[in-house]
Amino acid sequence: MLNEGNSALMSSSAVKSWRTAFLTLRDENSASPPRATVVRLLDKLILSQSHSLVAAAPQLPPHELTSDFMLLLELVRDHLSYYQQGIEDATQTFVKLSALIHGICHSSSLEMNSTMWALVCDSFKRVVQVFLGNVETEMAIVRNAALIKPTKDFLESLRLLFSLYQTSASPLKMVSRGACEVLTVAFAMVGEVYSRVGASLPVEIWKSTVVVCPEKVMDILASKSILMEDNTVAKFYVELLQCLHLVLAEPRGYLAEHVAGFVASLRIFFRCGLVNKPSVMNQQTNHMKGVGSTSQNIPFEVSNQPKSGQAALIASTLTKKVAGNQQSRHEENLASSRHEFISSDSDCSDNDGSVIDNSKAYLAKARLAAIICVQDLSRADPKLFTAQWTMLLPSNDVLQYRKYDTTLMSCFLSDPSLKVRIAAASTIMAMLDGPASVSLQVAELKEHSRHGSFTTLSSSLGHILMQLHSGTLHVIKHETSDRLLALSFKILMLLIASTPYSRMPPELLSRVISSLQSTVEQGFPYHNDRNSLLAAAIICLTRALSVSPSMHVNNMLLGEISAGLLHVSCFVLDMNGLVAVSLFSN
Repeated sequence: MLNEGNSALMSSSAVKSWRTAFLTLRDENSASPPRATVVRLLDKLILSQSHSLVAAAPQLPPHELTSDFMLLLELVRDHLSYYQQGIEDATQTFVKLSALIHGICHSSSLEMNSTMWALVCDSFKRVVQVFLGNVETEMAIVRNAALIKPTKDFLESLRLLFSLYQTSASPLKMVSRGACEVLTVAFAMVGEVYSRVGASLPVEIWKSTVVVCPEKVMDILASKSILMEDNTVAKFYVELLQCLHLVLAEPRGYLAEHVAGFVASLRIFFRCGLVNKPSVMNQQTNHMKGVGSTSQNIPFEVSNQPKSGQAALIASTLTKKVAGNQQSRHEENLASSRHEFISSDSDCSDNDGSVIDNSKAYLAKARLAAIICVQDLSRADPKLFTAQWTMLLPSNDVLQYRKYDTTLMSCFLSDPSLKVRIAAASTIMAMLDGPASVSLQVAELKEHSRHGSFTTLSSSLGHILMQLHSGTLHVIKHETSDRLLALSFKILMLLIASTPYSRMPPELLSRVISSLQSTVEQGFPYHNDRNSLLAAAIICLTRALSVSPSMHVNNMLLGEISAGLLHVSCFVLDMNGLVAVSLFSN
């Protein structure tokens, strides 16, 4: 009984201290004192006794606690910049303030609404700007261990408050324009924290950020068939996706359980701002229709057919257009740039020639950020990510525009933003490179691989490889951008290295060779980087010829030789005993 009495007395004393502190603070603040005075009051009345105030919070009525908490956040938002003048004082204030807010959020029942949530985001943003804004490098955070714990507490507080807000708000309100304005600030703040001190945060914080902040909101967005696309909502999409990128770029734990959900949500953003926009590829060319999709009618766009009396195959010996040493140099350059990453800092800008107004600019940024997030997931676990290929890559009719079925390949082929197309190409490269190439060896696309309505994994991968060949060769034939052409050749080199051609339709490899043969023969006379592009085309052709040839390829070569279109310049036996042929026109 004595212990219970002492406990009640202590609780009563803590509540009295809380009410005295906040009533005094309200009275003093009502006279609009100078900023320095307000800061001193905060230190004296609130921060100096933060432990007792945290103990009192659970004993207060929710409406009273919420009102006082809002006053604290308002004063923090309006007067915190005063601390920028002294870093030592700012650090101590950051430590005390984060502990107080974390304690209140963790032990109490606050009444969250849109007004309260907006104030939370605005004040937390100011805290990040003031306290972490003084830190120029991540190493400074590491050296100042005192900042790690309060940063963790602020992120944990944000997670708890977001959970309360999510419980009080319906999914419809969560994606309303008013809520989006607030969430934009929230995700910008979290992104700022991760960009500065992400590597120093505990793994538990990283996990909770993945689960509660981006994933919950992404799930809500994924449940909507069509995204809102005005300027306010578009800004929210950009901050959400850039925050997700910063969280995923350097994963601190295992992402396997989250990957499928993220991919399903991110895929929706591929068409963001494009649903009512005609396909760029249809505007530039008329090569998107009339392409088959079954193994009997191979969905394959042959880039260029060889012409009679012209150069056909150039493999082991280069033509006079490109010297041998230049080929070697370009091959090294192409190999070294396979892991090229499209930085959100350098490419998420308003200076995109394809956008007209701010809304379109932000929607293009959202598409770009979503693709970069997919690339982050792919790089985190390339072998595991192969299971998501059917969600992200086409299995049929790659050259036919589909408004509501957007894939990475359709982004690469037809997005109106050059930056988005470059990001899509780089992401496809990331998916094809590394351990994923081993998984592709099970791919197969033959008549006997079909089992009624059931599609095996090997068959699905086979269809995807066919479409990747088709789309890539289409870009090589029609593209005007040197950058995209260079990326297309890199993709094609990865495809040639990864595709088990013996398990694919026999005409696939011969069509690749024929297409590259014609590309090399025509060259790139209207491109500034014509020599580099020609070297890349020759390298691709060389690698295609190094593949163990099928009977279809042999018959094609022998047919052209016997028809007098080609004569053999030399035969070279490679290490596997296969014949690499250098052929020239008569």
